[in-house]
Amino acid sequence: MTLPTRSLLDVRGSALECLRIEGDSGLPTLVLLHEGLGCVALWRDFPQRLAAATGCPILAYSRAGYGGSCARALPWPLDYMEREGLHGVSSLLDAAGIGDCVLFGHSDGASIALVNAGAVADPRVRGVIVMAPHVFTEEVGLRSIEEARVAFRDGDLRAKLAKYHGTNVDCAFHGWCDSWLHPDFARWNIEHVLPGLRVPLLQIQGEGDQYGTPAQLAAIARGVRGPCTTLLLPDCRHAPQFEQPQATLAASAEFMRSLAG
Repeated sequence: MTLPTRSLLDVRGSALECLRIEGDSGLPTLVLLHEGLGCVALWRDFPQRLAAATGCPILAYSRAGYGGSCARALPWPLDYMEREGLHGVSSLLDAAGIGDCVLFGHSDGASIALVNAGAVADPRVRGVIVMAPHVFTEEVGLRSIEEARVAFRDGDLRAKLAKYHGTNVDCAFHGWCDSWLHPDFARWNIEHVLPGLRVPLLQIQGEGDQYGTPAQLAAIARGVRGPCTTLLLPDCRHAPQFEQPQATLAASAEFMRSLAG
């Protein structure tokens, strides 16, 4: 397999950190959208393993304010995920020269993928894979984010994240945390975009996900109009790609084969 290449990509005037892995040019590109505290580096070796399992080209990127991408001003608007889904994703595909693709989102990235596929319906997007998605707020998730805020302020979480986000560390954390814990964010809900999602969807969640319950999966399955496959993994919390990697990779590979068929 070709070694990954890293670069900065100009997306509507923003320099975004990207990682690309070559694959079968006849297959859709898997576009990886990271979680609320993630970035290219925090996918670890998962992009390489996903490329090996599926044969697909891979594009992973860090959103503005994360990882090695350009800075972003605080505070973020409370609809930051909707804005990325409506405008950022398709602009990235344009800048990167991506044709047929499948969006692969984790947590916040999953919500962004759902918004793009449901509200934009970009014809290049042939399918969607989401891990630990959320389409509305839940008390369990807000409690976990409050715990993260305490760990960032009083513990070693800031130092751990700084290894990956560098000078973006405060932006990445507070943009995410302060938005989710804002009093008005309790009403956040993107279920209205789901009926527009008509491409095949695979959704994966851990039974022990500390940021959301299976009610998220039920709402998504109920709302979308395309084929929906649901995988609820035992012995797994918020990161199926690390906590149940074999099951996640196998399900992803099978989903990609089903698109080809």
